[in-house]
Amino acid sequence: MAADTPGQDPAGEDARITSLEERIAQAEQAEKVRQGTVEQQPDDGSRLGNRVLAELIGGLAGGALIGWVLDRLLGTSPWLLLVFLGLGIVVAFRNIIRLTTKRPDQ
Repeated sequence: MAADTPGQDPAGEDARITSLEERIAQAEQAEKVRQGTVEQQPDDGSRLGNRVLAELIGGLAGGALIGWVLDRLLGTSPWLLLVFLGLGIVVAFRNIIRLTTKRPDQ
């Protein structure tokens, strides 16, 4: 019979423990409100990082491709490639700054 019973009393939960858990949860919620922090999903940072990387690569590749094509068509090699590559970098960094300085929804 002793092997069948658990090591603890089956008397149920203590009301003091339940009350303590409720007070801890209320204190944690009050602290979050006081600090103004929003609970962030675990994958929000990686999603933002992937978006920043895509903007950077897209801006560079798009500017270089447009500049290369225009250089081939107009015979101005390498000037339009350099100009559009610079414009692609500027646009990519502008988009990255816009992404990272966006205010959180409230």
